Amino acid sequence: MIETWNKFKQKHPNLVQFLVFFLISNGVTVLQMVVMPLIKYIFGFTTLVNTAFQVIPIGANVDGSIYYVFDYAAGALGAGGGGGLAYFLAVEITLLLAQIINFFLQRNVTFQSNTSVYKAAFWYLIAWILISVGASALQGLYKAPIYTLLMSKLGASFGMTLADIVTMLINSVISFWVFFPIMKLIFKQK
Repeated sequence: MIETWNKFKQKHPNLVQFLVFFLISNGVTVLQMVVMPLIKYIFGFTTLVNTAFQVIPIGANVDGSIYYVFDYAAGALGAGGGGGLAYFLAVEITLLLAQIINFFLQRNVTFQSNTSVYKAAFWYLIAWILISVGASALQGLYKAPIYTLLMSKLGASFGMTLADIVTMLINSVISFWVFFPIMKLIFKQK
């Protein structure tokens, strides 16, 4: 079986790279789905829930309110708020942990890069920040309707958990399709 895989790998190196990238990315996404609700739960006991985190205004919503790239209004999600700074930190800490793991696995396993780890880490960080800001800006379009729908149909607790998963999946899909070509540039072989 290993011999068959190695032959396939030699014939189709880009396809194998994409498949390994896909598997690692999905594994990291599953990790995020476990870690994020746990961190959000822990931060839910702090006053950070009642601290609004609404930054980078880029226009207006349909109702005329300000459209923020990072829009985490004060108050618990179950009570109609945006989760506040607690939710923002839960998301970002989870993404940071996931991206650290993803960086090393993709660099060493998928792309088997032997270039400078520091240079690659610098460019990976820049790409991650840009992708995160872009994905957050897009999240403003789908986050509220998903939470509203699922929480009204499935109850506050289960609906919120399912909405967390759905929004994480959407964010992961966006990151997946944007990151693959970027990583091919960052993780080269000498």
